Amino acid sequence: MTAYITDVDKYRTQFECDEHWELRRKFLVAHKNNFPEDELVCLAQTFTNIEFLGCRYPEETMRKAAVLAAGVVEDYRERQKGRLQRTFMAASDAASTRVKGLKRPQSDTPSSVPEKQSHRSYK
Repeated sequence: MTAYITDVDKYRTQFECDEHWELRRKFLVAHKNNFPEDELVCLAQTFTNIEFLGCRYPEETMRKAAVLAAGVVEDYRERQKGRLQRTFMAASDAASTRVKGLKRPQSDTPSSVPEKQSHRSYK
């Protein structure tokens, strides 16, 4: 007999922030009757790894995560649009700026350090 999740909240980890747990919990609740417990727990972790950490998986896994994310992740992404975005610069530019007492780098060209995306693509 296949076991399905009955108590979603038991899967919250000790150091998981509220925002991450809220999204992972929403994913678990949305699919708790569609997958066996162990498979769903793995899928939920894969989903949050993609969304929060930018992890990449084999194409088939990415497609499956994208399908399962539909209807779960949109509100979270919309809220993220209004948040401040971090701007990354090379350490040498940051040190130079600090020494010179400037508020921003003298150069108008972006540094070679890539900027973090506001949300992850499941392509």
